Amino acid sequence: MKFIQYTLLLFLLITSIKGFSQEAPIASITIEFKPVIVPITAPTKLVIAKIQYRKPLILSHWTRKNMVGFDMNEISFSNWNAGGVSSISGLIKGEFTRIHTLEKSIWFNELIIRYGINKQDGYEVRKSDDAIRFTSTLGYRKDTLSNWYHSAKFNFNTQFANGYNYPNTSSSISKPFAPAYTFLGIGAEYFDKKKKLNFYISPLTMKNTLVLDQNLANQGAFGVSKAVYDSSGNLISEGAKSKTGLGFLVTNFYKKEVVKNITMENRLSLYSDYLHNFGNIGVDWELKLDLIVNQYVKANIGTHIIYDDDIKSKKGINGSQVTMGPKIQLKQMLGVGLAYVF
Repeated sequence: MKFIQYTLLLFLLITSIKGFSQEAPIASITIEFKPVIVPITAPTKLVIAKIQYRKPLILSHWTRKNMVGFDMNEISFSNWNAGGVSSISGLIKGEFTRIHTLEKSIWFNELIIRYGINKQDGYEVRKSDDAIRFTSTLGYRKDTLSNWYHSAKFNFNTQFANGYNYPNTSSSISKPFAPAYTFLGIGAEYFDKKKKLNFYISPLTMKNTLVLDQNLANQGAFGVSKAVYDSSGNLISEGAKSKTGLGFLVTNFYKKEVVKNITMENRLSLYSDYLHNFGNIGVDWELKLDLIVNQYVKANIGTHIIYDDDIKSKKGINGSQVTMGPKIQLKQMLGVGLAYVF
């Protein structure tokens, strides 16, 4: 009986061991190895940037313009049947402008210089042009909508070298600072920078005439009081070297390109003195045309008219200078030359 029990127990034990020892199905795992291509690049260079320090840009209220030029005219004859005189002339000129502009004020400064000579066959070198002109105007306006300024203006005019009434070169009729003119006044000015138009009117302008050469002052040249002599010709008092007046001044400047490459420039000054012959108007009018060939080559045509009641004309009679009355002074110009603007 015990044998049967032991046999049954052994059978159950073997059966349970086999049940737990059965192999379970194992899932297969497939692993693929793919080659990875890594691009190889050339080694990069290490660039070190240089840091440059620049000063901050400062906006200037100044506008600057400079022009220097040289004009030349020449004519030559050789065995020319119709006749003629060979001549050559040259003119050095310069214009320098400085303008200081703020919202409600403007300060305009201009310097113009010219000096020219002429040489004709058989004659000595003669002066053909001579001028030093400086203008300074300070203006203030109440608002930015108006082009009218309350202004103060200063003008100065003189020359570089002695002037003669050719062919007489023994005595000069003018010298540096003989004459020299200064104008100082207050008034109203219309200034349009875009249109290059300027109009100034002053009811109160002081004009000062300087004649710093005593010989010319003794002659009473350019309106100064001349020297006083006795009946024997002995000098009692020397002539005055200056004359001061107070009057009315009107000036105008206008510049416009009338057609392509042709520019017109007009300058006009009118003055009448309250203290000396009021109503006699002194005129200084200059009209010029600039014909632009290219950036550096220009031709110019111009005329200059001056009338001043204080300037007496002189005429050579029998080898001596005779003083005549005031006359209209006229100068015409035609030249071709080089001009450099910077």
